[in-house]
Amino acid sequence: MIEFRIDSDHAGVRLDKVLRQRLPAVPVSHLFKMIRTKKVRVNGKRASVDQALALNDLVSIRGTEERLLSPGPAVERPVPVDPSHLKVLFEDDWMMAVDKPSGMAVHTGSGITGGTLVDYVRAYLGPRAVRNGFAASPAHRLDRDTSGVILVAIRRPAMVHFTEVFTEGRASKRYLVLVKGRMPRPSGRIDLPLSEHQQTAASKARRGVNLQEAVTLWQLLQQGGEAALLACTIETGRTHQIRRHLASLGHPVAGDRKYGDFAFNREAKARWGLKRLFLHAGSIQFPHPEDGRTVRLEAPLPADLRDVLGRTGLAAP
Repeated sequence: MIEFRIDSDHAGVRLDKVLRQRLPAVPVSHLFKMIRTKKVRVNGKRASVDQALALNDLVSIRGTEERLLSPGPAVERPVPVDPSHLKVLFEDDWMMAVDKPSGMAVHTGSGITGGTLVDYVRAYLGPRAVRNGFAASPAHRLDRDTSGVILVAIRRPAMVHFTEVFTEGRASKRYLVLVKGRMPRPSGRIDLPLSEHQQTAASKARRGVNLQEAVTLWQLLQQGGEAALLACTIETGRTHQIRRHLASLGHPVAGDRKYGDFAFNREAKARWGLKRLFLHAGSIQFPHPEDGRTVRLEAPLPADLRDVLGRTGLAAP
């Protein structure tokens, strides 16, 4: 077993980020599994991935030091060809906001070894990427196939701030979504618990499916003959929440290969040229980590999605 106490440099940092620093040879996906299966405890209690650690917290990790700390096989990480191509929406001494393209993963894991948003951000920042032992990191997540605005903490206090902001629901994100069919009314609220996305089979067998509260608000922006453009906001942050919720209504997101309507997706690709998920994080509003002032940032709808809207007869907002 490995045990260590949290010092002042790591107070307020999320558990998963501390574990990545302490156990660099362990894949991120395995670290998450260790937390879920109670092999990682904080002060003797069950821990959560996004738990903010406090000064002098005792972290205990089940497993042998030789296995957890031994270097893994060398992995060749592709270096971004030109980090200046990163679409920076905002930048100061505390944070950045980046317009992430569809197809770019935020972190490594699940077979992704490089070319991530983290790689691009740190290459862009160069020597500024690491400050007092803290490496610039995204403050929240977007699915790999989702495009749009994402916040990056450059300083440790900024990451602590954003962890609190997102945990307490003090950030407001607005997504633009193209869905199948005609919406029944101008707006709606989806209050439907979702099964925990990373729950293990053993956990399901032991205590059944773990349902998590999930609420999505949607507003109809434009209605076409076969598809509708929506603006969505979320009150909770579950994995694939918007995609799963809209699919449950019978209006799946266009281009969604996991929860979508495959026949509709084929038609959308053939007739409208839609080659990817039509889900875009268009704007975010949040208190700035330096002084709490309200900041609102927007990422314009990408050209490929604007072209798709034009072919459906809808106009880009």
